Amino acid sequence: MNPRPWWTKLGHGTLMLLAAVYCLFPIYFMLVQSLKTPQEDVFGNPFIVMNPTFENFEELFERKSETRGFVGDALRRSYPFLDWLANTFFVFAGSVVATLVISVAAAYALGRLRPPGFRWWRRAIFATYVIPQTILFIPLFQVVNAFGLDDNLLALLFIYPSMALPFCVWMLSAYFQHLPREIEEAALIEGASRTTAFFRIVLPMSRPVLVAAGIFALGTVASDFMIASVFLLSGQSQTITAGIGTFDVALDELAAVAGVNLMAIPVVAISALFARDYVRGLTAAMVEGA
Repeated sequence: MNPRPWWTKLGHGTLMLLAAVYCLFPIYFMLVQSLKTPQEDVFGNPFIVMNPTFENFEELFERKSETRGFVGDALRRSYPFLDWLANTFFVFAGSVVATLVISVAAAYALGRLRPPGFRWWRRAIFATYVIPQTILFIPLFQVVNAFGLDDNLLALLFIYPSMALPFCVWMLSAYFQHLPREIEEAALIEGASRTTAFFRIVLPMSRPVLVAAGIFALGTVASDFMIASVFLLSGQSQTITAGIGTFDVALDELAAVAGVNLMAIPVVAISALFARDYVRGLTAAMVEGA
């Protein structure tokens, strides 16, 4: 096989560089803005920061009685950011765990036990993934009110998994359907129950695709703004995304950008840490389900 000519390598490298810059520039721009002082934000270069400061991050955790900053105490608003942070982690963790537990159970039943018409059930579940979220607001609002979960974090734990489940069930069921049965049957012959074989053999073997489903669910939850803003109205019960929407843009623009960065840090860290498993899981599900 002849080596690729230098201009082909140069073209591939250039395209990869452009794609990386295109993807990373919004993150870089948000980080630069969050490290600026109000003076530098107005009079400085929009793409670089000359005197980086964590003042905007500190402002998120300050109360109104603490005088600090450029605009002074008279114009400063106070936000329950610590409450928003705790609510956000609670919703993130609860939604991902609920999505994984329900989707694994449903996917195993569809892909492994194969009830009559399981292929059509799987297609019908996946089809619900493409329904626009905006047309679901009224029925969701009625259901949330019926359960008495209005302005309650549990409402998000009810709604977010329902948004991620169709794709996760479709992906996991395709993986379970084509997972070699001989491994599980060997455990049954050795005396293990189906439950033991599932938890001690099937689940550990499925780690990459479970990671892929978990990261997908986390991305679905972290990217939402509208649902959290509609169903969480009081200040203490909001998440970071809904709370930042109440910021005064004229006075708290830089603090809002700092808040977005703080919320993005755990999501980016988890995605980077499990990136290899994420790719392996998606690839395995796609190949097995093809």
